[in-house]
This record gives sequence, structure tokens and C-alpha cells, in this order.
Amino acid sequence: MMDMNEVLALFDQEQRINIEYPGVRKERRPHVIRYVSETGGPHFILYSDLTGADIGAVIAEEQAYFEPLGKVEWKVFGHDQPADLPHLLAAHGFQVADEPDAVMVMDLDEQGPLLGFEPEGDVSVRRLEEPAQLKDLIEIEETIWGEMPWLFDLLGSHMSVPGYLSAHIVTVAGQPACAGWMNFHANGIFADLWGGSTLAEHRGKGLYTALLATRAQEAAERGYRFLIVDAGPMSRPILARRGFRLLTTARECKWGQEVSAPAT
Repeated sequence: MMDMNEVLALFDQEQRINIEYPGVRKERRPHVIRYVSETGGPHFILYSDLTGADIGAVIAEEQAYFEPLGKVEWKVFGHDQPADLPHLLAAHGFQVADEPDAVMVMDLDEQGPLLGFEPEGDVSVRRLEEPAQLKDLIEIEETIWGEMPWLFDLLGSHMSVPGYLSAHIVTVAGQPACAGWMNFHANGIFADLWGGSTLAEHRGKGLYTALLATRAQEAAERGYRFLIVDAGPMSRPILARRGFRLLTTARECKWGQEVSAPAT
């Protein structure tokens, strides 16, 4: 059985401090690590160490930095200090999510009930091989979550990085019904799950689990130890039944306005 404190320490080091993203410039500051998109995608702050800091001054500095660049998301985890950081960000104008996501982890070495799962009926899982095939995935994501004009360019650019992105569509009778993708970071032990979304009319048919199982099998075959995912209230119970455990929480705190690209 995995030691959750050890896994949390590994998660912080690999997934928040050391991690690099294609097309994103990483800037280490005294108290935060910034990630600045160079491809039109979101900007974000994934890690902060505010020990001994003038927290108000740090927040104001980040707002001044990102104001000309566009919207930024400061992701606050449940074990971050100070514990009231979301409230401090809200006091400086950040829009703080009402409820945090559950950060859930699965140890693939424990061979949980997810591995070996086979979907029933006329259900198939297809791996996407080129950017042109992203259309169905993006249509599913935007139908559920709203417009994400940056998503095609982001995923398309990630497809060009050998071995980094694995994206899938789940179909029912040949029709796209569920989609998600997974990132494999070099020299890492965590594979990140993203976008696992099922159209409303196809929920309750095991499609999300079929997608999870396919991605778990790929991660295990590639030698990754853990699957990690930010789970909302709908997916959390499914993940728990399939062998995932709660590691921490993550709350989105967003500030600023979208900035249009300059005319060329």
C-alpha cells in the first residue's frame, strides 16, 4: 500500500516544481513558479512557497506581471500554506472556484481493478494520431465545458513532441461520445490525465471507465508508476471505485482578462 505522504512529496517535486511543459516558459521567482504560455494557451502559477513572504506584495507582483499577458490561474492545493491563501487571493480580485477538485492518484504497481477492464457492447476506444483528428475531441470538451479556443493549438503542438501526448476518443456505434488525453513527462513517474468527459446522453454506460482503463494500460506499459488526475464531483466516485485514492485538493483561482493576439 502506497504511503500517501511520500506520494504527496513526490507529486510536489515532480508535478509542481520540476515539471516542464512544451510551449510554456517556466520562470522561478523567490516565492512562486510561473508558467507563461508561448502558444496562446493559459498562463498559470502551479507552485508557491510563501514562507516569510509579504503575501500581499507577492500577489500584487504577479498581477502586475500577468496583466499585459492575459488571464492567469493560480492553482492552490489543499496542503499549501498559508491555509487561507484562496481567501487572500480573492481579496486581491481573483475569482476563486466555489469547490476544489479532488487530486486523485492510482498506483499502477498495485494492479488495481482498473487494469484489465473491457468495455461492453458497441464501444471502442481510439487513439488519435494527428492534429486533424482532434476535432471530435474538442467538440466533446466544448459541448460540456464551453468554448476553449486555445485547445486545438495546445494539443496539436503537444502531438508534435515525441511521446508526450496520448489522446483518445471513445465511440458508441461509431459515434464520438467520450474523450480525454494524457501527458507523459520525460523522466517522470506520474502520467497526467486530462479532459475525461462524456456527453450527457452517453453517461452511465462505462465509457469513462473504458477511457481510464486504456490510459492506465498505456501508462503501465510505458513504465510510469502513478496516474494522477484532478477530479470533479462527477468523476471522483468512479475513480475511487477503480482504485484511485485522494491525495490532496486543488482550487482554481483566476485573475485578469484575455488578451487578443496582435494583428500580423
